[in-house]
Amino acid sequence: MRNEGKLGRSHYNLWTLAYPDEHRQSCYDPEPMALTRWDPLRDLLALQERIERLADAGDAGWQPPVDVYEASDRYIVSAELPGLTREAIELHVHDGQVTIRGQRPASQVPCERYHRVERGHGTFSRRFTLPSPIDANRVSADLKDGVLTVVIPKAAGAVPRRIDVS
Repeated sequence: MRNEGKLGRSHYNLWTLAYPDEHRQSCYDPEPMALTRWDPLRDLLALQERIERLADAGDAGWQPPVDVYEASDRYIVSAELPGLTREAIELHVHDGQVTIRGQRPASQVPCERYHRVERGHGTFSRRFTLPSPIDANRVSADLKDGVLTVVIPKAAGAVPRRIDVS
């Protein structure tokens, strides 16, 4: 280790070398650590999502990160697609499923010139099933600064409404 003389060999120092961006609570920190209940089901679900992403990748060269969240009257899907044009993206909505497909072309630099490759290229496909009925005729999409934002309104009967009790 190149920093061994400066930091020593304690586990905490090894942790900070391996994970420099993560803060690890120390017993000497002035602020108390927030305690959270461990939920093994949450960990299993997170693991399942990672495995499904790997399985869904298939021959795809990369999987763009996507956020799917719900408002009272719509769903919003945000996908990071830097370097793609509107023409390179396919968006399909059918039977409560949203599918985003596209292709990022490979770089024209010969392989022996690369020192590191972290940006994926090739085809990708992401599919999401939404939990309540949607209005497919009013779906809108916008690509701005490399982020695709898809707004999917819920069907009229699916929007929750408050019932006054008499």
